[in-house]
Amino acid sequence: MDNFIKFLGTAGARFVVSKQLRSSGGLWIHYRGTSLHLDPGPGALVKALTSRPPCDPTALQAVLLSHRHIDHANDLNIMVEAMTQGGTKKKGIAFLPADALEGEPVLFSYLRESLEGIHFLQEGGRYHIGNIVFETPLRHTHPVETYGFRFLFEEGYVSLITDTLFQEELFDAYQGSRILIIHTVRLKKENSMQLFHLSAEDARVLIETIRPELAVLTHFGMTMLQAKPWKVAEELAQKTGIKVLAASDGMNLPFDAKTGKEPGKNG
Repeated sequence: MDNFIKFLGTAGARFVVSKQLRSSGGLWIHYRGTSLHLDPGPGALVKALTSRPPCDPTALQAVLLSHRHIDHANDLNIMVEAMTQGGTKKKGIAFLPADALEGEPVLFSYLRESLEGIHFLQEGGRYHIGNIVFETPLRHTHPVETYGFRFLFEEGYVSLITDTLFQEELFDAYQGSRILIIHTVRLKKENSMQLFHLSAEDARVLIETIRPELAVLTHFGMTMLQAKPWKVAEELAQKTGIKVLAASDGMNLPFDAKTGKEPGKNG
């Protein structure tokens, strides 16, 4: 597989993460020789090294952080240290919200000197690293500074809607996505609103409106696990007429195949 996204973890919310009912290693993205690690939560390094096939941290060109919460950022420092071979090689870029280095910074100061650069994310930003171009089209509504991502692959746009309160601005921000990955923490909307996370009901509206070729649910909280995510995905597929998958730990998602749609186009 030349181009793929590997789900090193599909856990969301504190109880699923702290009990490791699902892993919490984030996403490994590889495209045309460029490798990124997005949201290296607890266990990211171990999951990368023990995945099949293994993901080599020394091959990383960048680490991306959607926001500073521990389930997304816990292993940021060890991944930077591994990427830079213990700080002996100046290498790699960290893409972070600005508040990740404020107050109690989530990236240790001594490791910053090992990086080739630190880039602060902002709404409407576009970034280049190796053969990958990605955007942060919208600042999400969450207790800390948070951004989702849209990767501008030639085979079609792949977007990640990370933790956020549901908002209609998400429709335009992620329109044109061939693959739409949605952090679906809660089953019911009334609970997700209190926690600034999306629910399965929110995911249905996003899928129906954005209409990707494929939607992938991940970042599950307890209510989603109890409802069995694969069954929730099947129900959403029936309701929306769109292919919907529930991610599993270690799942590889290739995106090489052409499907007759122009990159980033719907319908």
